[in-house]
Amino acid sequence: MPTPAAARRLTEYSHGAGCGCKLGPGQLNDVLDGLAPLRHPDLIVGTDTGDDAAVWRLSDDRALVVTADFFTPVVDDAYTWGRVAAQNAVSDVWAMGGRPLLALNLVAWPSAELPTELLVEVLAGGAEIATQSGFAIAGGHSVDDPEPKYGLAVVGEVHPDRILTNSGLRDGDVLVLTKPLGVGIATTAIKRRVAPAGLVDVAIEVMTASNGPASAVALAVGARGATDVTGFGLLGHVAKMARASGVDVVLDVAAVPMLPGVRQLAADGVVPGGSRRNLQWVEPMLDPGEVDETDVTVLADAQTSGGLVFGATAEGAESAVAALGGAAAIIGTAHYGSGRIQLQ
Repeated sequence: MPTPAAARRLTEYSHGAGCGCKLGPGQLNDVLDGLAPLRHPDLIVGTDTGDDAAVWRLSDDRALVVTADFFTPVVDDAYTWGRVAAQNAVSDVWAMGGRPLLALNLVAWPSAELPTELLVEVLAGGAEIATQSGFAIAGGHSVDDPEPKYGLAVVGEVHPDRILTNSGLRDGDVLVLTKPLGVGIATTAIKRRVAPAGLVDVAIEVMTASNGPASAVALAVGARGATDVTGFGLLGHVAKMARASGVDVVLDVAAVPMLPGVRQLAADGVVPGGSRRNLQWVEPMLDPGEVDETDVTVLADAQTSGGLVFGATAEGAESAVAALGGAAAIIGTAHYGSGRIQLQ
């Protein structure tokens, strides 16, 4: 006998948690390799470098940043899920050094299973993030779907000379990470009802925190290379940056901030499928050295609304960490190379 909808948790409607549901980086590369990339003099950033958003030049001092992101429930509270999804979507604009202007809701909803009152809560959560971040949500699109999904299509603006991109890392850059890792493991633990006491609140705090301040600090210290750490995990996103920038990256694993308790959960096998796909994709580019397998798994964890990782001079990186506080940390360095990652 099917479980009544009112008695079911939101995360039970999802085949996976948040950004862990995305196509793996290998699958996505196969898709993009089958398409001819768009070439246009006003397309400053397209699909070539795997960046977080597209950038279209309007004039010498203005460009549009355009992105879309949506996913399945990561928590059981509808309002919180809306906040997380909206923060995750707008993060792509912050990651490019831009400022969000306008967004549209993207909704898939099992109307026969879940009441529309619950959808109102999801959209209200997204609207709260829009208000906090200074952009407007003006409508959107919905479809009836057995699996609930929510996110935003976002338009922002950026100065063409101040774009943060995957290809912007420079020889000698010091890497800064602005949020702790482990959200994918935490949301998987929530879905399986094995999350330790306190981890849920910490994970929600991380996922709903804006990357706007980190973007401003990155620009202030002269960063040119940056991305947000989401579905492909830290290793996957850093690998894309390293390859696009023509550098190798050395990561100091002990310096990488992690959510409390997620390392043990990873050791116990509480790991989303997306994290395993990330690790499989990055392995040919990775020299793990003697780093523990559990730590490597956390480094590949598929994040939802993770932090920014960006490169700056040593002085700039130290200034950035001091300005951001919290979990922000210097985690590695970049040097001329061919896109490899070394762990130490």
